[in-house]
Amino acid sequence: MRIAISIGDLNGIGPEIVLKTFAEPAMLNLCTPIIYASQKSIAAWRKILKLDHFNFNTIASADKAIAKQINVVEVWNEELEIHPGKELPVTGKYAVRSLEAACKALGEGKVDGLVTAPISKKNVHSNEFPYYGHTDYLAKLFGGGESLMMMVSDKIRVGLATVHIPVQDISKNLSTEKVFRKIELLQQSLKKDFAIDSPKIAVLGLNPHAGEGGTIGSEEKTIVIPAIQKAKDKKIMVFGPYSSDGFFGNAQYKHFDAVLALYHDQGLIPFKTLAFDSGVNYSAGLNAIRTSPDHGTAFDIAGKNEADESSFRSAVFTVMDIVRNRKNFAEMTANPLKRGQMNIERAGGVA
Repeated sequence: MRIAISIGDLNGIGPEIVLKTFAEPAMLNLCTPIIYASQKSIAAWRKILKLDHFNFNTIASADKAIAKQINVVEVWNEELEIHPGKELPVTGKYAVRSLEAACKALGEGKVDGLVTAPISKKNVHSNEFPYYGHTDYLAKLFGGGESLMMMVSDKIRVGLATVHIPVQDISKNLSTEKVFRKIELLQQSLKKDFAIDSPKIAVLGLNPHAGEGGTIGSEEKTIVIPAIQKAKDKKIMVFGPYSSDGFFGNAQYKHFDAVLALYHDQGLIPFKTLAFDSGVNYSAGLNAIRTSPDHGTAFDIAGKNEADESSFRSAVFTVMDIVRNRKNFAEMTANPLKRGQMNIERAGGVA
């Protein structure tokens, strides 16, 4: 399996977690990493991290990659000084170049999936790249419709109805149709990407105590409950709205395959509390498969050899799992008999 890696901000921890992940020889038995950067930049970080045995092949494109070895596609070859910990506009430009080249390979089918290292949203934004992060850019390239930001771990999965918008604008960006579509996208992803045949989804309320029947806000009655009912009419197993404090405080999330949060911090605070070291950001609903670690550039520790690569490694595992699950889902859709066979095998029976 060929996995594209965009290098992220070269002065952040992105290069460190990428190199540490693939310095582990066992990773190369699972996939063929193709890093989009430059030979000089990777060599500079190898020296910073003292990874003397980190060997790689420099190639012109993904179709030249050598299986089960580390490959670096030469996106640029000019000299670029690395200053770990410094947030500079120039590294934002190179992060974009890496991302664009990796996405081109993904769109052309030269790689199976993409894992993106962290970028500085401020540094990548420009007239040429009018996006504040990966998700909007990927949705434009591979969407053709609505996408869903998901946070994934072995403990919990959280989808977000709204993402990077000011808190004062959250309610203005919610509607019954939008919440319904996010529920629908979440259900489709759980089935297709995570191989869950009959997923159970919980939806959180917007207001404290899920509005207390309209006493503390009306969004639950006018937006959320009608969206849940519409989803139920489509035979989706969805429940709520739940008051988020009690929902997570009582560990009710354990009874569901995924949770739909209505805004960023409502979902990410509990998620990162539960799975900060192993959490993965996944862009659901796209025609291509992309994951990333659930943390940012961490300029404060960049270059100090202190970054934990666990989340990035989990992102690599997750992208591979989703590639396999999508392939199996497509085969089962085309051949219902295979679905029955796989269900028997999962149940431990004999066909």
